[in-house]
Amino acid sequence: MAAPRNATGDSFFAWDGDVLVVNILGKPAAGRDAIGKPKGTQLKVSVTAAPKNGKATDHMVRFLAPLFGVAVADIEVVFGQENVNKQLRIKAPKKLPAVFTAQ
Repeated sequence: MAAPRNATGDSFFAWDGDVLVVNILGKPAAGRDAIGKPKGTQLKVSVTAAPKNGKATDHMVRFLAPLFGVAVADIEVVFGQENVNKQLRIKAPKKLPAVFTAQ
């Protein structure tokens, strides 16, 4: 069963057991792939892929997987496949980008 949209409360991420739930504000067609800063209850993530038929989200998942030390298959797009507002569930991440430990 998928977590509700507000599963992260006032933060851009929350833990659901060993699953990391992350709210993303995507920026497609960016100059480079990058994790930005939190903006409210979302984390800004830029990707170079164009926003066409969910390709930017697919690219984002492939970009993020090694940063969390997981396989692409371990990242589920809960909602937002074709939208800048999205939520990801990352199963048992082996590592966390610095923005997650800065809070």
